[in-house]
Amino acid sequence: MSNVAVTELKSPVKEVASTKKKTKKENSHIRLILFVLPAFIFYILFLLIPTVGAGIYSFTDWNGLNKSYNFVGFSNYIEAFRDDSAFRNSFWFTLKYTIFVFVIQNVVALALALLIETRMKSKGFFRTIFFMPNMISLIISSLMFSFIFTNVFPELSKKAIFSILDQSWIGDPKVSFYSILIVSLWQGIGYMMVIYMAALQGVPKQLKEASMIDGANVFQRLRHVVIPMIMHAITICCFLTLNGAFKVFDVVYALTQGGPGTSTQVMALNIYEEAFSNNFRFGYANAKAMILFLVVLLITLIQVSILKRKEVEA
Repeated sequence: MSNVAVTELKSPVKEVASTKKKTKKENSHIRLILFVLPAFIFYILFLLIPTVGAGIYSFTDWNGLNKSYNFVGFSNYIEAFRDDSAFRNSFWFTLKYTIFVFVIQNVVALALALLIETRMKSKGFFRTIFFMPNMISLIISSLMFSFIFTNVFPELSKKAIFSILDQSWIGDPKVSFYSILIVSLWQGIGYMMVIYMAALQGVPKQLKEASMIDGANVFQRLRHVVIPMIMHAITICCFLTLNGAFKVFDVVYALTQGGPGTSTQVMALNIYEEAFSNNFRFGYANAKAMILFLVVLLITLIQVSILKRKEVEA
């Protein structure tokens, strides 16, 4: 009888304890929801709803001003692919810009991170110096370089050793692309470098020492030890670089405004001008924006899936 009494006493205690655990879990879930809810609301209001709205308006002839509009089906998309040579040229220019930025920015950022990691005493100084351009707005950076290209370089070109700077850095279609590239790389390399440096600090020293004992040289250690261990950072940097390059607008608008002519016009600038400068064709501009969205989405999914697979293999 005593054992039965003890069991009867324990069961209510267990029930109370389990109830408390459930209450704590429920409270933690509620707190989590409350923390996430503001960001989720902003995501819905300023990203999800505008994206869905752009998709709907891309099938209309809306001019952005009138309340009335007509559905035109896929005619906007057909016009963009078949008849709009300026949009097609902007796509090829954006693709060229993206390839250059993607390759150069990641290679240089990783090289700088590897180099700075070997300098233990001055690591913080160099990290700060290379990251500082990222703290400046890209518009301001573009205006600064615009002054350099149009005023400083001509003066330097008068010296014999700087004669190579005697170029029309903004007015020449062959050179203006490299002007945009210089500004973008100057502003973005430091940010990627910091991500790579954070990943390099997580590489176990034991692996490096073991590879050195096995006789691996610098390049072998980099290929077989370091790169596999920082593959997650490479995935992040490649993702950020691809997205930023395809959606570039501010540096082109501030530096060349798509000129001379339309030789440096990127897709985002072409969409902007279609909506606000060329007859206010908001429906057609939204169709172009959806094309850009789908292109970025497709390329990003391919890039992330490939690099994620390599992470698993590593």
